[in-house]
Amino acid sequence: MPLNANPFSLLKTASDCKARLGQVVTDHGVIATPIFMPVGTAATVKAIPPRDLLEDIQAQIILANTYHLYLRPGTELIAQAGGIHKFMGFPRPMLTDSGGFQVWSLKELRKLKEGGVEFRSHLDGSKHFFSPASVMKAQRDIGADIIMAFDECTPYPATEKEAQFSLNLTRRWTEAALKWLAENPPIHPWRQFFFGIAQGSMFPELRKASIEHLIELNVDGFALGGLSVGEPTELMYEVAEVCSQWLPQDRARYIMGVGTPWNLLELIGRGYDMFDCVMPSRNARNGMMFTSVGVLHYKAGRHSRQTDLAPDPNCSCYTCKNFSRAYLRHLHNAGEILGMHLSTLHNLHFYVNLMAQARQAIAEDRYLAWANERCEVMKQIIH
Repeated sequence: MPLNANPFSLLKTASDCKARLGQVVTDHGVIATPIFMPVGTAATVKAIPPRDLLEDIQAQIILANTYHLYLRPGTELIAQAGGIHKFMGFPRPMLTDSGGFQVWSLKELRKLKEGGVEFRSHLDGSKHFFSPASVMKAQRDIGADIIMAFDECTPYPATEKEAQFSLNLTRRWTEAALKWLAENPPIHPWRQFFFGIAQGSMFPELRKASIEHLIELNVDGFALGGLSVGEPTELMYEVAEVCSQWLPQDRARYIMGVGTPWNLLELIGRGYDMFDCVMPSRNARNGMMFTSVGVLHYKAGRHSRQTDLAPDPNCSCYTCKNFSRAYLRHLHNAGEILGMHLSTLHNLHFYVNLMAQARQAIAEDRYLAWANERCEVMKQIIH
């Protein structure tokens, strides 16, 4: 049985592709899908105050990370503060990643065991152990509206035998997590929806078996993990395409850790609803902005005299309405924190607004033509 009534409603499917219009109903608000979730790993979206997330960016939901919050400041402190929403001043829905990706990315600091993962903190080297139960307890403490299964993120490349071993661990850990959740109700007065994570690397039959197992468990939503971990982009699309045929129509579909704006539009067309990625914020801090007219490397010398040209002439965000490419380049070269703030604000606004445009295109049944045109333009480099 699921933990709660299904939070997702499918409102419309495009006639010319698999793009879906839907909504996820939580106790902290309704999330219109397709949706991009800004990443607030340590209970903050880097360089962006919650006020800007709420007002200018208009983020419907953001993501935080269990691994990082467990290490600092500690999930029990967040529970004592009244949960993550109150702790960080963001009253809308939130999702917590379980830490499975950190198990993958910090592999030199961990030991994989049947019952979980022993790892050393990247902060001070202290030793810790994550099990399905401890990860679920941490997410109960944090209090996100959507909590993720503890999984073993399969690396790329992987042999079929390695992918099967990883998948089997994820299956057992998911069952253990659901058992613990059934025996330990939420400690905060709102519902928490549990999303299972389908693994299986690039092997379709393993992906199918993983999805079928999650269907048997009747999870509240489905995520694809183990993508955007170094595989070619076309292979990622192929795996997503083949998996979409096995995923239930009446559950939310989340692809974790992806990607560029055109990645998102391609995956929406293949039937996916929810996305997160550090790319818009990380790239902004390093001198790249995504715009409606192409990719802007605002730190490049060619923009040093563009005092009358906004980063994105078609954007209504605070940055583009008030500042020039030349000014952003100056801030970057001067090492001023404001440059990181303004560029990150634009990129997140751009991603969230792109999803709003996608929803409108699906509603008007013109998604495929619209997405193809947008992808071609957005990929261009602004010279």
